[in-house]
Amino acid sequence: MTGLPDSHCHLDMEEFAPDREAVLDRARAAGVSAFLCPTDVSHLPGLRTTLDLAARHPDVTVAAGLHPHQAKLRSGSHLDSVRTLAAEKKIAAVGEIGLDYHYDFSTPAEQRDAFREQIALAGELRLPAVIHSRLAGPDIRDAVDGERFHGGGILHCFTESQEIAEAMIDRGFFISFSGILTFPNASDLRDVARALPLDRLLVETDAPYLAPVPHRGKRNEPAFILETARLLAGLRGLSLDFLAASLSANYRTLFPGR
Repeated sequence: MTGLPDSHCHLDMEEFAPDREAVLDRARAAGVSAFLCPTDVSHLPGLRTTLDLAARHPDVTVAAGLHPHQAKLRSGSHLDSVRTLAAEKKIAAVGEIGLDYHYDFSTPAEQRDAFREQIALAGELRLPAVIHSRLAGPDIRDAVDGERFHGGGILHCFTESQEIAEAMIDRGFFISFSGILTFPNASDLRDVARALPLDRLLVETDAPYLAPVPHRGKRNEPAFILETARLLAGLRGLSLDFLAASLSANYRTLFPGR
């Protein structure tokens, strides 16, 4: 099988502290060829872990930003950190940034301010954005338009409507499906995954969260992305090899040489 990229995994998290290197080895043995690891600039230990991982593993790519849950912590120093990382060529995207209206770790107003500021920063840095959107699709679209952001990126762990997916594709984004696609109650999401253009799709684990069927209840890890990819291939009537080659080409469009 052509290598399959995991377009979103949090390998810096404590859940992986005991066996981080073994997790990478298992993923590669399963056919995973690349790992995009977003890290939060408000959490310095996680940032250091992610940067160290990328320095030692060429197949690990880093994105950095202030997660919407942490928007209440927003300060100019966070933007400066992202600017510095970009200037040092240590990150390939700004993220994960965005809006989450399901949880209230930060208020919607705090989240919107942080998102608009960071999407503008991604434009300034000419980097793609990795966007988290939960129950917030219209506001995500409007913020991208409001900041006149044309750098594209990834709408990660997609659970919004087909209308939002198509709107974000029109704005240069790829749509990334997580293990949620395999959940029994995700039939509407599977309908969206069937309908979108193949050249704008990605898959991800969002590890350690959202383990796909049949691994529900376990710590998710990049090797499990094969389950999501197999399901997506079946939905599209494609072989896993063909899908993997397509998703790998999509990933390289965003991150050339990765």
